[in-house]
Amino acid sequence: MTCPICAKPSHPDYRPFCSRRCANVDLGRWLDERYRVPAEPVADDTEDDPDDTPRALH
Repeated sequence: MTCPICAKPSHPDYRPFCSRRCANVDLGRWLDERYRVPAEPVADDTEDDPDDTPRALH
């Protein structure tokens, strides 16, 4: 198996990466939201839901 960041052989301590550096590079990409999962937009149904309207306190 090779490191998905630099293509060097992976190391058992950092698998699937070759080093802590490459693992941190991958983590940084996730945190910067560079990796995304494609999805369909979800409709916002809260406007039409009468149960979500605020109720006056009596």
